[in-house]
Amino acid sequence: MLLIKNGYLMDPESGYEGIADIFIQEEQILKINWKTEAGEPNPAYFPDRGKEPLQIIDAEGWIVGPGLVDVHVHFREPGFTYKEDIASGSLAAARGGFTTVVLMANTKPTVDNEETLRYVLDKGRETNIRVETCTSVSKGQLGKEAVDFEGLLKAGAVGFTDDGMPLLEEGLLRQAMEASARLNVPLSLHEEDPAYITNNGIHQGKASQHFGIGGSPREAESSIVERDLKLALETGAVLNIQHISCKETVELLRRAKAMPGGERLHGEATPHHFTLTQDALIEHGTNAKMNPPLREEEDRQAIIEGIKDGTLDLIATDHAPHSPEDKARELTKAPSGILGLETALALGIGQLVEKAGMPMMDLLERMSHAPARLYHLNAGYVKEGGPADLVLFNPNELWKVEGFVSKSQNSPFLGKMMLGKVKKTICRGKVIYEDNEQR
Repeated sequence: MLLIKNGYLMDPESGYEGIADIFIQEEQILKINWKTEAGEPNPAYFPDRGKEPLQIIDAEGWIVGPGLVDVHVHFREPGFTYKEDIASGSLAAARGGFTTVVLMANTKPTVDNEETLRYVLDKGRETNIRVETCTSVSKGQLGKEAVDFEGLLKAGAVGFTDDGMPLLEEGLLRQAMEASARLNVPLSLHEEDPAYITNNGIHQGKASQHFGIGGSPREAESSIVERDLKLALETGAVLNIQHISCKETVELLRRAKAMPGGERLHGEATPHHFTLTQDALIEHGTNAKMNPPLREEEDRQAIIEGIKDGTLDLIATDHAPHSPEDKARELTKAPSGILGLETALALGIGQLVEKAGMPMMDLLERMSHAPARLYHLNAGYVKEGGPADLVLFNPNELWKVEGFVSKSQNSPFLGKMMLGKVKKTICRGKVIYEDNEQR
């Protein structure tokens, strides 16, 4: 049995917050003992635990929230385990306060069949977190032939995405959207039209001019998003626009969500897109290259406003590990993507709460309850009888990013100072990560 005492509990599902003691037995929250306004405990509650020892965590000065949920991560297994694997990715997730992740399907082989799907889910069960996965929309992510949506959903998939590749063939896209509407399952889209792009991962503007090459303009994203939002409203699909990067897309989504049926439309923001601009690519090179690219300050501000007003209702990391050898290639040939899991909460605290004035409860909602709700996961809330999946963090602690537990180290945040540090991560009632530094 585990007792977390004196922490400041925040539950984004109910909106309740305050100092509380939380009793955990096995994998469930047994009892929450809220304190009075004066800070005194309500009548003490000590459940009958027989001879079971009681582990006590004093969380005074820390926030206790639901374990974070990331619905956009790449753990690279099968096929690219030199970059990351499900075991190492899960360690990175735990260190970042995440207890549930949803994997993308762009592995080798692609997760487009029941055999590969079972392999990934079985590997996930060997970890200390909850690992779910999407399957691809098209077989082999070739954009030609649809997968067996119903069969893969029954086999354990939680959504469908060709992340990394846009769906350009409208007939296939309509088929996928109709399946999404029929099955009430999210369809997550990577929105970049290659017809506009000379070099992906590089914003067409100051960054491309600096390197003397072509890049990716905003229209590459906004043009295809405009098409897909219209089709989603027509079909009733549950649509998630992934890793939104530009101001035009934020506004298109805002308008679409105000239309009838717009409640089924969702948008992701990544920590790197609400924190960095194209200047980071100029400074850090390939370790700040991602698809879609980092853009301009006005885009970053539009993303922040979209998160604050709920237009962008999900924060997802797009955790994308690459080896040093991969990232050592010249800019136009190096793969896109950076690490995200171990710095996401701190970036949210620093950029959204501290600088942009967003309530902490809203940050936790975007990072736990909203993504869990979209993917129909039993996560993202804290209540009696619910799962004992929690993150404990000090929102005021400064720390320096000195390395990652991920297999890879590709991040522009190495060496940077962060505000807000995960102290302990609890999944299924067990402490799966704890900060080694003393109070």
